[in-house]
Amino acid sequence: MAKKGGKTKGRINKNTLIEMLVELFNHHDGETLSPKEIFKELNLTSSSARTLCVHILDEMTFDGYLMETEFRRYVLANNTSMLYGTFSRNRDGYNEFYPEDGSEPVLISERNSAHALTDDHVRVALFAHRRGRGREGEVIEIVKRAHDTFVGELHVEKHYAFLITESRIMPNDIFIPKDMLKGGKNGDKAVVKLLEWPAESKNPVGKVIDVLGPSGDNDTEMNAILAEFGLPYVYPAAVEEAAAKLKEDITAEEIAARKDFRKITTFTIDPVDAKDFDDALSIRPAGEGLWEIGVHIADVSHYVTEGGIIDKEAFKRATSIYLVDRTIPMLPEHLCNYLCSLRPNEDKLTYSVIFTMNEKAEIKKFEITRAVINSDRRFSYEEVQEIIEKGEGEYSEEIKTLNMLAQKMRSKRFTAGAIDFQQAQVHFRLDDSGKPLSVYFSESNESHQLIEEFMLLANRTVAEKIGGKAHGNTPKTFVYRIHDQPNPEKLSMLSKFVSKLGYKMRSSSGRTTSASALNSLLKDVHGSKEQNVIEQISLRAMQKARYSTGNIGHYGLAFRYYTHFTSPIRRYPDLLVHRLLTRYLTNGARSVSQPKYEDLCEHCSAQEQVAANAERASIKYKQVEFMSEHIGEEYDAVISGVTEWGFYAEINENKCEGMVPMRTLQDDYYEFDDANYCIIGRRHRRKFTIGDPVRIRIVRANLDRKQLDFELIED
Repeated sequence: MAKKGGKTKGRINKNTLIEMLVELFNHHDGETLSPKEIFKELNLTSSSARTLCVHILDEMTFDGYLMETEFRRYVLANNTSMLYGTFSRNRDGYNEFYPEDGSEPVLISERNSAHALTDDHVRVALFAHRRGRGREGEVIEIVKRAHDTFVGELHVEKHYAFLITESRIMPNDIFIPKDMLKGGKNGDKAVVKLLEWPAESKNPVGKVIDVLGPSGDNDTEMNAILAEFGLPYVYPAAVEEAAAKLKEDITAEEIAARKDFRKITTFTIDPVDAKDFDDALSIRPAGEGLWEIGVHIADVSHYVTEGGIIDKEAFKRATSIYLVDRTIPMLPEHLCNYLCSLRPNEDKLTYSVIFTMNEKAEIKKFEITRAVINSDRRFSYEEVQEIIEKGEGEYSEEIKTLNMLAQKMRSKRFTAGAIDFQQAQVHFRLDDSGKPLSVYFSESNESHQLIEEFMLLANRTVAEKIGGKAHGNTPKTFVYRIHDQPNPEKLSMLSKFVSKLGYKMRSSSGRTTSASALNSLLKDVHGSKEQNVIEQISLRAMQKARYSTGNIGHYGLAFRYYTHFTSPIRRYPDLLVHRLLTRYLTNGARSVSQPKYEDLCEHCSAQEQVAANAERASIKYKQVEFMSEHIGEEYDAVISGVTEWGFYAEINENKCEGMVPMRTLQDDYYEFDDANYCIIGRRHRRKFTIGDPVRIRIVRANLDRKQLDFELIED
């Protein structure tokens, strides 16, 4: 808006004058203004500007934005409506508000945002609709902040300090009074709580609630990632003390009340560095051509009382978190690594599913029961794989039999329509200080598949037992792991995308057909330069699996009923399932409250997603840290993504990803072609497309942003 007392210079255009009038009437909400007063406020001195203004006032009155209270006196129309929903901040200042009622988004300019941040729950007043414009509004109340703590680096001056944060949620540095630093020093990473954000102030005010340590230190940076996602990085002492008081001895009465498997061949198979062993397998002959297979799961529910201090902390966490160099457990260490862990040569309490199977992997009968076991051996995946490949070693006959049955179950699953995603997992070799020395990958082999198939079988069987009631009875409330079918539109987009890379994905109309088409595509791209990219984009076309009391089946596994029963040490839903089994199978009790358990499911699903984001952030941080030692070096890579700012490339040998900015491509003026997943030169029509091989050089590594910058090396 032009400053009062000055003159508007040059010819003013209509759009600019509309913006000036909107701002003027919002500022004078409730006041009537005459054209003469408006001309003075906006410094409209030329006859052409005044004529245009009167014309716009008539249009705004016709559109209902203004009211004409008397001849040629205007006031902001009193027809604004209030909406409640979620705010989303954009870097360009054109923020969006998503109404809770599901109606179309509302544009919120920066000056009307009231310092709202992304995911804040806000109340918005809609402005009167203007012809040819989308809905616009103003935040009038921040009902609930989604985030009130932020992580960043302290910059301490003589009389004050700031928290510098790279968070996309918080766009401004946070001012910290000197007496609220809690001992934090310049360069420390800290967690700061937001105290206030005065309307007239550019920066919010906060106080330090925890100092994580000096920036760059491994423990500091890993804890900073956890804090950034609102995840715990220390275990409450009171909860650990409560766990330490739990009795380790198993009474004779408890053993007598359970099935005794202590003399049956039993072992665990886990990663070589695992400490919490929550599943074990037992095997023995059960007649001609029959085998009794026991899937034994740590009985956490025996030790963790519902509603107790340990249970409340476990529910709050909902899952264990696996960062690159550490595990943040759901349960106190005394429980997860000792009391509940199925360690070899120790009596342990389990919840077990016992199957009798023939050599075709057909289940003849099963039983869900509480048991006591004593594991004979702790195997790593590598040891079991060696036994499978060489056919010899300790318990080799049992392992070969289990693997034979697992492979037959696996074949049946894929025939039924399960999807075969087999992405390599990124790992790092670290020195004692946590610095990455090298990157390596692990892929699923037969030893992993052996465990996977029996865990899937147990999970499915438990879900079928509770959910698949016959005779028309309504199933009791239960916790299911569900996975909806992919959106047909996303599958269509995936088909178009892969066709541009030279692959075909046939159109699909049914559940099994689409799964078959996906599996064919994944088989076709295996071993190609585009494999990782296409697998990533195929995964994005899928819905996210989640927990719910409403069973819709599991699309990816091709199971009608499925739950999580096999990992109660590290997943809270599994603990819920164990408790519900005890209630329904032992007592024959009435069904639990469905709304209550749906709320529990929603919390667990949300925490699972947050934990996954933190795990990915720790991998990204270590990738950037690893590549920071290789600035200036050149690598072969493949284009993994394209945007309006440039293209992403993934290094072939270590899967580290960085960006080649558009501005660094000097041979032409490049534009983003989102329809064809490429950027293309305006003059020479040179294209950079997802899947293209490129040669890149590492230019810089920004650890704070977890970002690598590359430059293209031309032939």
